[in-house]
Amino acid sequence: MDITELTQHMHDFVRAKGWYDSGTPRPQVPRNLAISIAIEAAEILEHFQWDGDVTDADALAGELADVALYLLQLASVTGIDLERAILDKLAANYDREWDRHAPDAQKTDI
Repeated sequence: MDITELTQHMHDFVRAKGWYDSGTPRPQVPRNLAISIAIEAAEILEHFQWDGDVTDADALAGELADVALYLLQLASVTGIDLERAILDKLAANYDREWDRHAPDAQKTDI
């Protein structure tokens, strides 16, 4: 399954729940979707709050899926081709200097 098919499955689910209907208590607008991504990402952090080990891989997988679904939806409703955006970002990152801001890489005038 590719990203387009995943996005379609996500939209099918949201429509089935009635969340695209007017008057829904869960309006699927960009602001709400962005907030939902942040909330779900925080739930991922809970898995690592006190220990670095994953103790419940199924629960973690569910939280990762929640983030991915909201991300697919946010990209779609805002007209962003997420696949293209990811490929463009990867290409840009190849030219990025990752350690440029590391303490050892900074020059001092003293």
